[in-house]
Amino acid sequence: MRPAVRVAAAAVAVVTSVHAFIWLAMREEVTAPAIPDRFASMSFAPYGRDANPDKGQATTDAQIRSDLDAVAPYTKAVRTYASTGGLEHVARLAAEDGLKVTVGAWIDKDEKRNKLEIDNALEAARKNSNVNAIVVGNESILRAEKTPDELIDIIRKVKSQTNVPVTTGETWDVWLDHPELVSAVDFIAAHILPYWEGVPADQVVDRAINIYERLRAAYPGKRIVIAEFGWPSAGYNRDAAMPGELEQAKVIRTFASRADALGIEYNLIEAFDAPWKSFEGSVGQYWGILDANRELKFPLAGPVAPSTYGATAAIALLLGIAFSIPVFRFARLTLTQALVMVGAGNLVGAWLATVADHWLTHYVVGGNKVTFVISLLLLVPLVIVMLHRVEELATIAFGRAPRRLLRPAHAALPARAPGAPPRAPKVSIHIPAYKEPPEMLKQTLDGIARLNWPNFECLVIINNTPDPAFWEPIEAYCRELGDRFKFVNLPKVAGFKAGALRVGMQQTAADAEIIGVIDADYVVDPNWLRDLVPAFEDPTVGIVQAPQDHRDAHRSLMHEAMNTEYAGFFDIGMVQRNEHDAIVVHGTMCLMRRAAMMEAGDWSSDTICEDTDLGLSIVERGWKSLYTNTRYGWGLLPDDFASFKKQRHRWAYGGMQIVKKHWRRMLPNAGTRLTSAQRREFAIGWVSWLGSESIGALVAILSLLWVPVVLGLGIAVPQRILTMPILFCFGIYILHFIALYRLRVATTPVRMLGAAFAAMAVQFTVAKAVYDSFRYKDLGFARTAKGSWLAGAARAFPALPEAIIGGGLLLSAIGLRMTNWHAVVEVNLFAFALAVQSLPFLSAAVIGWLEGSSLNAVEPWLAMRERARALLPGRIGASEAPIPEKVRS
Repeated sequence: MRPAVRVAAAAVAVVTSVHAFIWLAMREEVTAPAIPDRFASMSFAPYGRDANPDKGQATTDAQIRSDLDAVAPYTKAVRTYASTGGLEHVARLAAEDGLKVTVGAWIDKDEKRNKLEIDNALEAARKNSNVNAIVVGNESILRAEKTPDELIDIIRKVKSQTNVPVTTGETWDVWLDHPELVSAVDFIAAHILPYWEGVPADQVVDRAINIYERLRAAYPGKRIVIAEFGWPSAGYNRDAAMPGELEQAKVIRTFASRADALGIEYNLIEAFDAPWKSFEGSVGQYWGILDANRELKFPLAGPVAPSTYGATAAIALLLGIAFSIPVFRFARLTLTQALVMVGAGNLVGAWLATVADHWLTHYVVGGNKVTFVISLLLLVPLVIVMLHRVEELATIAFGRAPRRLLRPAHAALPARAPGAPPRAPKVSIHIPAYKEPPEMLKQTLDGIARLNWPNFECLVIINNTPDPAFWEPIEAYCRELGDRFKFVNLPKVAGFKAGALRVGMQQTAADAEIIGVIDADYVVDPNWLRDLVPAFEDPTVGIVQAPQDHRDAHRSLMHEAMNTEYAGFFDIGMVQRNEHDAIVVHGTMCLMRRAAMMEAGDWSSDTICEDTDLGLSIVERGWKSLYTNTRYGWGLLPDDFASFKKQRHRWAYGGMQIVKKHWRRMLPNAGTRLTSAQRREFAIGWVSWLGSESIGALVAILSLLWVPVVLGLGIAVPQRILTMPILFCFGIYILHFIALYRLRVATTPVRMLGAAFAAMAVQFTVAKAVYDSFRYKDLGFARTAKGSWLAGAARAFPALPEAIIGGGLLLSAIGLRMTNWHAVVEVNLFAFALAVQSLPFLSAAVIGWLEGSSLNAVEPWLAMRERARALLPGRIGASEAPIPEKVRS
């Protein structure tokens, strides 16, 4: 067994054991007085699980009889709330099970229905001796459907037509406020539901008994029935009132025991869970003693434990083990690295198990169906992104140092010194240029002229630039630099940059073996070719890629932030992808074997990211790619935030084009020579960047659209389904970003914060690009404005959409928090999630504002950079390294 396999197995064994112990230790169990006989009475609504009486659906005799059979073992009586829609038959059918019935007559503003309700209730009392009372109206005064005087008049009319006791059902405070109502009824039917008062579960029974005593003291000698008492088994909290399966069991059993001991008549709300009651906040569906499947929700004697806890724990452990399997693929693995990765897998497994438990123990109806579908769609990418980030963090922080990172061979040519390459293959350097400022392009050519390599040519390919002011100075300058520099002017060429590069390939020297590509704004190090071309002595190497860097980061705070954000990609992501030979070819500072390019089909205009497309095609044919994070070239950053966004949109849109073109080749047996590790890196890379950014923006917008529902109905997204994952993913993102920047990128904490802002600021841009990729078949190539007057074409405030969305999210978060009168945890968490989701959008607004910062504003940053560089020896990254003096000159 390989050492790495032993380490992985040990980590899985340890973490799984700890995980199992935690589930065992967290298992709750409560005790409560047993129910020696049956409950006194239950509210009874005999509708099937999928029925909705609010839509006028009637019940049937078969349904009533079945439900009576279900409750008969647990109650002595039932209470109905209406006498229409089939409920008028309950009393007759209940007699078959020996159950007493309190018949209800629903009273509202529909006088025609009111009369029918009363007539049917009186009819049931006349014909069935098991009817023990008639309840005329249910909280009709509380709902302002009847005034006390109007209801009293109805009660008196009913009393005159029956011999059974007559009353109405109202909350206990209504009875205290209206003694005239007490005088009109035969007994008080008081609703005491401490949940709606925000009373903690452990104080509920005492609260109910105290209210009962207050009613007795206020109306001595009057018969009092607690006509509604209960506790929900699920749903939101209300102040200190926390629903729950165990809480319900303890409250109900304790209350029934106390009521029996004190001789208190009572009715529990209710017999069955009512899935259609989604309008009663989040708890309306869960007041039943039996669930919607007519199964008792808790035992009436003995200890009470969560009914699904064991199954949830088992699912969590199995998922944890499943998510830990990828750790066995590592050829080199440290114990700490393995423990972190396996621990993360088990945490995700536990979360998914609780999500599964939520859907198994909650009713998916109404708006919950939307939430359910959305959660299913988001689970897969969320899990992939979270596990990938933790794996990358564990590998970099606790794993072994990178092995494939190209360490340049420092040797001068043509001398054959020890370690020098045996030969100097010809390199053809291609510089495509479209309306580039001539003075900037001349600096690029000067850098090429200083290259320490004896055998190269340089093709400057001007394309689609009819204005002579752009290309005539460059043509003259190429003549001045000598025969190595070839000027190619293509006034009209199809295929954008790729089309120009294809023409460049046709005019490349026949003996050129290596093709180098740089952007028109790059000044290269003289040792670029000397250090990297020797890697092609390995005949299997097809690509050697060096990172991008920039020489104008000092221009503003925004440019500092952008440059540091770019550095994270080149010093973190690219280094790790290189370990699996799955780098992203990003064009500039790239060397490619000519034979590999030809085999892959040359430059293609299928995508606007032709460099990445071609690089992937080369790798798919089995050629190796190598990466160095040593800086050999310094370009110019986008001039402004609008250009930064335009560039990121182009990259993301092109990335989606590449996904559409290549995704089938990621499948096993797809006819490519990609390894499983390469397929994984490319696929996860697409999901992590394009998928997570798009999903993040989509969820933010959906959350914003959901705010009116929360404000109007108080219905937030269940915390374990979406809210907590949003917050958890954000926490992982922050930890991942900070830790990896500190480990790999030579920068300061302030710049790192700026990079975080820059990365978040383009989330909406990436999401829009993904959306556009489905909306538009082909968007034209858009040049990123650099070092020219074209930047002036940007809008005055390019982050306006993001500012509007971000402002809406933040204001909504504040509004929800301030109007959450009953301290509902889910609403507070939803508000916090909205605030977190606003950050990427507000970051765009902040970056846009930073565009106006003066150059002097970053001088303190430059001083910090020098200090940081001195304090950060040994870092892999070199993004803060200055341009060598020989290159500047």
